[in-house]
Amino acid sequence: MYMNKKIDKSNTLLIKAFTGQASRVPLWFMRQAGRSLPDYRALKQKHTFWEMVLDPDLCCEVTVMPINQLGVDAAIFFSDILTLPYGMGFKIDFEKGIGPQISNPIKSIKDLDSLTPLNDTSFTAKAIAKINNTLPENIPLIGFAGSPFTVLTYLIEGGSSKSFSKVMEMMYARSDEFHAIMQRMTNETINYLNIKKDAGIAAFQLFDTWGGILRPKDFRQFVLPYVQQIFEAVNLPSIYYLKNCAHLIDEMIEAGSDMLSLGETIDIATNKTLIKSQKGVQGNLYSGLLYADKKTIANEVKNLLQAAKDNYPSYIFNLSHGINPDVNPETIRFIVDEVKSFDWR
Repeated sequence: MYMNKKIDKSNTLLIKAFTGQASRVPLWFMRQAGRSLPDYRALKQKHTFWEMVLDPDLCCEVTVMPINQLGVDAAIFFSDILTLPYGMGFKIDFEKGIGPQISNPIKSIKDLDSLTPLNDTSFTAKAIAKINNTLPENIPLIGFAGSPFTVLTYLIEGGSSKSFSKVMEMMYARSDEFHAIMQRMTNETINYLNIKKDAGIAAFQLFDTWGGILRPKDFRQFVLPYVQQIFEAVNLPSIYYLKNCAHLIDEMIEAGSDMLSLGETIDIATNKTLIKSQKGVQGNLYSGLLYADKKTIANEVKNLLQAAKDNYPSYIFNLSHGINPDVNPETIRFIVDEVKSFDWR
């Protein structure tokens, strides 16, 4: 049995940051669970990705791994943004060097008729209970989901895409159909996140990797109303990550999340719209700097932290995107030490 301790995480450093009450800058990294860690790569030699996601013991092992090995202030649930559609009946495989491949993609709204609402979530609840029972009391667990638009780019295209031509055809030529599918995926995402909330996550992040391919007026029509529904319906401290978001800052601010997680196209020291909003900010050390020398990294981290201190009431340190598999874990540990030594107050 996986018994959840139901520990109150409201006084942890990361959760306090949402209200500007953290004593120092909390930090975690996108893709910290796995990827570059040698122990994860060894585990990956023995198990498939879906085995690690769907087995509560393996999921717990990978989720907790970065806490001791990297020294971060939060754990993020080991999963994928396509776990939700996988649970709905989409046939999804991950091919090395290619990425996700969906063998039953959405071609029309009728393709959803053969799918079922996400119902078997026992592995999620069991994994979250085990993780919370394993984590130190001062470390909260972050859950996540993909935004409906980003998830649909994979489900409509049948995998990764450079042109997103099938998405664009449905979005512009069959708008009513596209909106109906977006609403179905929004409802499923809300349900999925609330299941994680009930199981014991302390906060959540919504990943919108591909929302930035749209113009502001298209984003307002096809994306914003749906992410607003999610942040309204899931009552937890929340973070909205939008890659390539420089032209969508106004829309991000309106999304309704507590924190905005930013890509490298935003300079948090100079963006007047962002500063004026006084929204909480997460990020946004450029992920490419993980390959730089320590002197360069230290200087970039210091400048970023000072900009956050000077301009934002609440802040969480993170990257502009996730950690790549070939990044040296020692570089991550060096960044952790730099952030923890910064005088926030």
